[in-house]
Amino acid sequence: MIVNAEQERRELNKTVLEMLTLCISQIEKATDAFLIHDIDLAEQVMYTETHVNALDIKIERDCEHFLALYNPVAIDLRFVMATLKINFDLERIGDHAFGISKYIVDQNKKIDPHLFKVLKFDVLYETITAMFENITEAFENNDVKAARKVFKQDKILDKINVQSFEIIENEIKKNPDVIDQTLLLFGVIKKIERVGDLVKNIAEEIIFYIDAEVLKHKKKK
Repeated sequence: MIVNAEQERRELNKTVLEMLTLCISQIEKATDAFLIHDIDLAEQVMYTETHVNALDIKIERDCEHFLALYNPVAIDLRFVMATLKINFDLERIGDHAFGISKYIVDQNKKIDPHLFKVLKFDVLYETITAMFENITEAFENNDVKAARKVFKQDKILDKINVQSFEIIENEIKKNPDVIDQTLLLFGVIKKIERVGDLVKNIAEEIIFYIDAEVLKHKKKK
């Protein structure tokens, strides 16, 4: 069977979408496990990390093969460059899912629902979920508008992350017994905030691939 560049691009795109879907699922499962203190679910996420790593290696090799075989230029070259960077960011998202799950298994601490509420964990989760939906839409349909939506959403995560330290400090002053829970919760908030940054990176790469617009290092307005 003769395979051309367009067919290989479609196959590579399909694999990256599989990786994207898997990493999103990993974060959602890890966060759900944290919310309901489900150690079995956390261990499932940790076990699935091997699949994430396998896809990471496959995408890297397929990109190298595409570069070597077709010597791409213009949009094809941007596609491969963007794919390599997106794959790197997705693998790191998978790492954060693994890290959250490891917290749950190793520390085995149930979080007081009050702490979830005051630290706006529901808003955090809703926001990262919306970012996942937008980035999937952007990737599947080459939708630059959907990709740009994640920039504003990422600022919500940043704000919650910044505010969390002061809130945790106040909660510990009121009740020193919650220090272990708050530190664990703070660690998970930091990881989700970093996932938001990685999703933003992916959005930038999608825009770069489609519109040849480089957003990285642009001055903030």
